[in-house]
Amino acid sequence: MRQKRFILPENEIPTQWYNIQADMSVKPMPMLNPKTGEPVKPEDLYELFSREASQQELNMTDAWIDIPERVREMYTYYRSTPLVRAYGLEKALGTPAHIYFKNESVSPIGSHKLNSALAQAYYCKQEGVTNITTETGAGQWGAALSYAAKVFGLEAAVYQVKVSYEQKPYRRSIMQTFGAQVTPSPSMSTRAGKDILTKYPNHQGSLGTAISEAVELARMTPNCKYTLGSVMGHVTLHQTVIGLEAEKQMQMAGEYPDVVVACFGGGSNFGGLAFPFMRHNIKDGKTTRFVAAEPASCPKLTRGEFHYDYGDESGYTPLIPMFTLGHNFRPANIHAGGLRYHGAGLVVSQLLKDKMM
Repeated sequence: MRQKRFILPENEIPTQWYNIQADMSVKPMPMLNPKTGEPVKPEDLYELFSREASQQELNMTDAWIDIPERVREMYTYYRSTPLVRAYGLEKALGTPAHIYFKNESVSPIGSHKLNSALAQAYYCKQEGVTNITTETGAGQWGAALSYAAKVFGLEAAVYQVKVSYEQKPYRRSIMQTFGAQVTPSPSMSTRAGKDILTKYPNHQGSLGTAISEAVELARMTPNCKYTLGSVMGHVTLHQTVIGLEAEKQMQMAGEYPDVVVACFGGGSNFGGLAFPFMRHNIKDGKTTRFVAAEPASCPKLTRGEFHYDYGDESGYTPLIPMFTLGHNFRPANIHAGGLRYHGAGLVVSQLLKDKMM
């Protein structure tokens, strides 16, 4: 019988994440401190993120970062995730191509987001943090962060894009089941939310808006840090466990990809799958194509401009060099909340600029 699923044993789950910044010939442009206009240093990020996440964010030299044993232990609850040969799709398309997909939906909350949520919550716990905040669009990241907060004994507050909060009550219920406080954004609980609602009373929310509220709450709450589910380099770093597993699984299948495709919101899903394979293009002369599939409702890679912009709507975050539709972009009120972030991560933006993808 032909083999359909390729699954690694637990002892072959990666012990390190891959940091593509160390191997890039053209390094990403630096984020800028919005107060000084100078390149961001790790200590500039400590107010928002855990110290370890801040240092990982700006690490341009170490290609491999150790996965903490406690995080790897939690990975074993659902990793490795299957690499699946899509025989039915191949037949339906009538294609000679061999199509594989990496199934991250087998995690406890149903997506890849948990790979970074566990790491970020762990680092916060190690530093003595008691509260964490975040934003979420469709709710997958919020669910992952709520679960991770429960695992490590942290209190979590989640701002969910209002239209998704109303359209997806089951996602909200998952977050609340794990003990998170969930607030539709924009809200009247923060200065950023009040300002937006004063200007746009019927604002249905965006990830930029929700980020503003989560960042503000983190800054105003003692012993609290902000966490996020995409865009930043340290988040994509944690997601490379996906591609590193897939690389081994492709070896099990006796194949190597000609094309790697992944959906694109802020970049962590795409980078998590693509970057481990992309390192072989950079270092070994492979010629794999990398395709980021973004929604037409938020086409920052194809229609956005490359320039410095804020990661949120209120200008609380560092200025990020990225392909962006502008931090005031308000997406259509459709269901795909998490894929409608206004900008692309700085690492992915640099790779696109250099025609690596």
